[in-house]
Amino acid sequence: MSIEQTLSDRAGDVCEFCGATEALRPLDVGPDTDGTAEMAVLACTTCADQISGAADIDPKHWLCLNEAAWSQVPPVQVVAYRMLSRMRDESWARDLLDVLYLDDETLAWAKAGLGGSAGEGDDGVVHKDTHGAVLAAGDTVTLIKDLKVKGANFTAKRGTAVRNISLVADNASQIEGRVNDQRIVILTEFVKKA
Repeated sequence: MSIEQTLSDRAGDVCEFCGATEALRPLDVGPDTDGTAEMAVLACTTCADQISGAADIDPKHWLCLNEAAWSQVPPVQVVAYRMLSRMRDESWARDLLDVLYLDDETLAWAKAGLGGSAGEGDDGVVHKDTHGAVLAAGDTVTLIKDLKVKGANFTAKRGTAVRNISLVADNASQIEGRVNDQRIVILTEFVKKA
C-alpha cells in the first residue's frame, strides 16, 4: 500500500489538521524522515504550505489545532506542537501549548524540528536556570522557593513543576508559565530545569 493510501486510511480521507477534503497530500515530518506514514501527515494545500513555510501563517486557520492537537498520532502531535510554538504571540496558541502533553520521545522529535523558529535565543538572549542550565521554550522547570504571585492572591509553592514554559524574548531573566491555572512571569533565578 502506498504512503498516500496509508495516510488517507488513517485520516479518513481528510486533512489531519483542518478536516479539508480537497487537495490532500502527504507531508514528511522531519527533521529525519524515513518515507513512511509513521513520520508523515496528510495535509491540505493550505495547511501544508503554512507548515513548510511556503505561505505565511494564518492564525485563524490554525484554530483547528484546538482539536487536532489531541490526536493520538505522533506526527500530527509533532506538527501541532511546532505550529503552536510558531504562533506563541497568539494567546490561544500559547494557552493550548501550555496544556498540551507529549510523551518524551514525541516532544524531543517536535523540538528537533523547531530550529530557531520558536524564539529560542533568536536575538542572542539566553535563558538560564539558577544552576546555569540553558532553558528552552517547552521545557519543564521546578520552583526552588515559594513565590508570592502579585495580583493573583496565591503563593506558588517550592517544588511546583511548571510545564511548557515560554521564554520572554527580550529579557533573559524571565520566563512565563502556568501555575494554578494562571499564566505568570517567573524569574529564572527561582527555577531549576527538571
